[in-house]
Amino acid sequence: MTATAHAPAHAEGHAHPTWQTYTKVALILFALTALEVGAYEVVHRHSPAGFAAVLEPIVVEVLLFLSAIKFALVAMFYMHLKSDGKLLTTIFSFSLLLAAVIIGALMIIFYYLYQHAPTVNQLK
Repeated sequence: MTATAHAPAHAEGHAHPTWQTYTKVALILFALTALEVGAYEVVHRHSPAGFAAVLEPIVVEVLLFLSAIKFALVAMFYMHLKSDGKLLTTIFSFSLLLAAVIIGALMIIFYYLYQHAPTVNQLK
C-alpha cells in the first residue's frame, strides 16, 4: 500500500474546521478580550460608579472565568484538541484540571494568610 491509500481515511476521521469556523472563533475571542478590558477599565476608573461598585469585589473571578473560556476555545480549535484522540484529550484535560485545583488552593491559602493569619514579621 502506498501513503496515498491511507490519506482518504485519515482525512475523514480528522476533518479540520473551515476558515469560517476559525473566523467565528476569532471574533468570539475578540469579544471576550474586549469584555476583559472593559471589566478592568470599569473597576480601574470607577466609572460608571454603580457598576464599578458591583464589579470591583469579583473582578478577579470574572477575568479568570473569561480567560478560561478563551483558553478552552484556543485549545479546542487552534490547537486542534477537539479533533484529537480521547486519550490525548483526557491527559490534557486532567493536567489542566489539576493545575486549576492547585491554583485555586494557592489562592485560598494566600487569602487566608493575608486576611486572617497574624503577621509574623512586623516592622518595629
